Amino acid sequence: MTRATQMVGWPARGLPSRWGRIAALLVLGLWLVPGRTAAAPPRTTLHYAPNHNFALDGTFLPAKAGFNLADVSGPNDFRHLRPGNSALIWIGRCNGVDESFVRLMQTFSGVTNLFGFMLMDDPDPRLLAKVSNPSHACPVDNLRAEVDWIHAHFAGAKAVIVLMNMGSASQPSFKDTYEPSNSHVDLFGLAAYPCRTDLGGCDYDIIDRYVGAASEAGISSDHVVPIYQTFGEGDWVAGTGRYIMPDATQETAILSRWHQLVPAPDMDMAYSWGSQRGDRALENSAELQAIFAKHNTTTANELVP
Repeated sequence: MTRATQMVGWPARGLPSRWGRIAALLVLGLWLVPGRTAAAPPRTTLHYAPNHNFALDGTFLPAKAGFNLADVSGPNDFRHLRPGNSALIWIGRCNGVDESFVRLMQTFSGVTNLFGFMLMDDPDPRLLAKVSNPSHACPVDNLRAEVDWIHAHFAGAKAVIVLMNMGSASQPSFKDTYEPSNSHVDLFGLAAYPCRTDLGGCDYDIIDRYVGAASEAGISSDHVVPIYQTFGEGDWVAGTGRYIMPDATQETAILSRWHQLVPAPDMDMAYSWGSQRGDRALENSAELQAIFAKHNTTTANELVP
């Protein structure tokens, strides 16, 4: 049994009517015992599931599962957005504010429905990363320069990254990487994926450990983006095994645990809508789409060509 939160109450049978009414209120979740509360409905209104977001006709595919923050890679994608939906623009370079960066950013000048920029996924701040991990190499000075440029030229836009775990699933670490004071990044995604073959199922405490490691590195919960695992199998490697696609019960437990730890994020994220490495993903699972359609309670207006 997972450490999911449980509703606390007393059975109404045999109780005086006054106690029966109290028990009913507890079951409804109106009176809750601290530390053992049921997962509250999500308080963010922005829900993001990247990859394969747009059909050939421009339809925003994740909208059918209640997602309303689009994974945008170019200015043409904005023509598909209706009012009420927002865009998170993928950048993924971390070369600092050079000529190519400025030229790219200027293509988005004047766009509406902009939430922010996803600057890097798994950035690597280590000095040797340019040799050992060049596609993820990201000196903190370069990242900070890009963030400062965005804040100066796109009022209110958020700078977002997904942190690379410099430790392990059992002992995650984000120390000496990026945090708000050294990078000026607004939001930090935590890719705490608990369902893996090497664990024989799902270890939901991984989520707690990631949030704790982020806090130790100077990233408070108000800067955290929960990332819900919605992929598995394929060519993704996890420790000595592979990731497992969560079923409905496991996904519900993932959501519940995140709601306990980060109940009011600026945005949340399901990774991934689209398959990337021969894996199963949210686009392949009607079961999980139904879970998220309920979870993403804010109505997501359809995106159209």
